[in-house]
Amino acid sequence: MQRTMDARLQRRIQRYGWDLAASDYETLWQAQLAEAHSTLLALASPAPGEQVLDIACGTGLVAFDAARAVGPDGRVLGVDLSGRMLDAARHRAEELQISNCSFARMHAEALALPDASFDLVLCALGLMYMPDPEQALREIWRVLRPGGRVGLAVWGERSRCGWSALFPIVDAEVASEVCPLFFRLGQQETLVGLCADANFEAIEHRRIATMLSFADAGEACNAAFVGGPVALAWSRFSDEVRARARGRYLDAIRSWRHGSGYRIPGEFVIVAAVASSTAATGRAGPTIENTSLTDTCD
Repeated sequence: MQRTMDARLQRRIQRYGWDLAASDYETLWQAQLAEAHSTLLALASPAPGEQVLDIACGTGLVAFDAARAVGPDGRVLGVDLSGRMLDAARHRAEELQISNCSFARMHAEALALPDASFDLVLCALGLMYMPDPEQALREIWRVLRPGGRVGLAVWGERSRCGWSALFPIVDAEVASEVCPLFFRLGQQETLVGLCADANFEAIEHRRIATMLSFADAGEACNAAFVGGPVALAWSRFSDEVRARARGRYLDAIRSWRHGSGYRIPGEFVIVAAVASSTAATGRAGPTIENTSLTDTCD
């Protein structure tokens, strides 16, 4: 399928956008994503002593739970495009006194990590932002040990995500699409098929209906524009354009208003799978502690 944006440009938009969103992300989204995160971890089942990679780790919400699960004999590495997200994750790790979790900036389509170095790879609500999710899945397979596991979460069908009007509203104000193909991976069994194509097996697939609850119009709009994927575009809008985009978005979610707040429907797709051990035979690599980590983002 043809992309509507150059891959390097798309990654840069994501990088700088999430840098801007970093300070507001947890406040606006931690509770909204909690069910997706907990279901992902339950399916992926990080175990004591395991080496875990968390891709698109953001501020560390999933990485920290994984670090607790693998215990002092295990390690978690979180990677993300956004340096500010990673700075927030490192600060939070210090506050929580989590010492078996580290962070590095890199993108998923070209992981600067050795073959067969992880027992488990997680990616919570990050894959749909990537220019080439198929390549990201091949990279995930590459860094997994034979029989290693992957756990993925993406947003579901566009028609089941009441906030999806956000993208055409923003796209109408900018020169190119902000998140091209965002909902593609949530359609039917698209993600299952991509995992099978990437040589994963024993694939489990779940859909979870959810409600995103916001206290008022300001919080609903901030979650959409300030603390999420369109933050870079929002930062460059004039006051006039912001007022127009905000008004259009509130019109789009009007039917989910409850009193002064909003309860907006959403859907998550959760997939867990195993890297084929037969095709992976012969791969070997060091553990996280022996891996040289470099900044590999565009």
